[in-house]
Amino acid sequence: MRSDSIFKDDIAKIIIPERVLQNRIEELGGEITSSYQHGEEVVMVCILRGAVMFMADLSQQINLPVIFDFMDVSSYGVATESSGVVRIIKDLEENIENRHVLIVEDIMDTGKTLKYVVDMLQTRNPASIKIATLLDKPERRVVKQINADFNGFEIPDEFVVGYGLDFAERYRNLPFIGVLKKELYS
Repeated sequence: MRSDSIFKDDIAKIIIPERVLQNRIEELGGEITSSYQHGEEVVMVCILRGAVMFMADLSQQINLPVIFDFMDVSSYGVATESSGVVRIIKDLEENIENRHVLIVEDIMDTGKTLKYVVDMLQTRNPASIKIATLLDKPERRVVKQINADFNGFEIPDEFVVGYGLDFAERYRNLPFIGVLKKELYS
């Protein structure tokens, strides 16, 4: 039994089906590969936990040497909206000085958390920092100067789960992006 059948009654609608997700991730891999002119090694920094599935699939579509590292950053807790207070729970293990960094994020919302992470990583003198995000909610953006270099999908301001995104640690294992029924989180 697949995970999508377990939670089928919790999802109001599917906005990005599994096949569409996988096709776009393949395209993003090509875009990322092309953006590094000389086949440089890239340190892929996964923002835990939501971006794990995206990074795993995306990395297989990038035709470059890649190193994995992880950051656990929180501004949500168990809420459905960012508190604006960013906490670094787990920092990088790799030294990124003079290396190309690709931050892999599940969703860009207000931009506050990602701006904080980018500013912090810039102090470590990387050769470059680029951002790949699976989902983007531009109408929620508060920090206007932060944008993804590689964006999977622009979505409306709805509460989405699946493919790594959760509500109270549930729904991450859904193979699609769906809108959670409002009565489950309000």
